[in-house]
Amino acid sequence: MARSKPSKQLSEAEIERFLAAAEALHLSIVKPFISPHCDHYRQTRVLHEVLLKAVREVTGKEVPFIQWSTTGPVRPPTAG
Repeated sequence: MARSKPSKQLSEAEIERFLAAAEALHLSIVKPFISPHCDHYRQTRVLHEVLLKAVREVTGKEVPFIQWSTTGPVRPPTAG
């Protein structure tokens, strides 16, 4: 049985799945309303920064599900 050589990067479909999973994780990190003075809050912020860095490194772009304006995160208008 021949082994195939592993790919050096993710395919477009794999990147799309990665982004969907990253967005779901992002929402699970930022959604809980907890005190910024507790350990859980601090650890979720650390995890969030690592997640955002990983998305930037994998895609080579800014994180698509977080866009900032002067008033905070915004989503682009959706059609429909």
